[in-house]
Amino acid sequence: MRPRIHPESRLVAFRDRAANALFLTRSTAVSARTIEWEDGNTYPLIDVDISSASHPFYTGTSRVVDTAGRVERFERRYGPRSAPARP
Repeated sequence: MRPRIHPESRLVAFRDRAANALFLTRSTAVSARTIEWEDGNTYPLIDVDISSASHPFYTGTSRVVDTAGRVERFERRYGPRSAPARP
C-alpha cells in the first residue's frame, strides 16, 4: 500500500439507539465521544439510528403494505381511474 493515502482504520464502537445494541468493528469513522468496552479498553463511540439489530428486514418484523387499500383510498378521494382512449 502506498503511504499516507489511506485513512486510518481502528476499532470503533457503534451504538444502535433504536435497539440499544453495541457493536465493535473496524472503521475509519471519527468521534469525540468514547465508551469503555467489556475488555477494559476505551474506543470511539458513534450513535446510529438503525442497524441490523433494529432494521425490519433483518429482525423479521417487516410489515406487509396494503396496496389495495391505498388504491381504494385514492379512488375514493379522486374518483376511479378512467380507461385510456384507444385509437
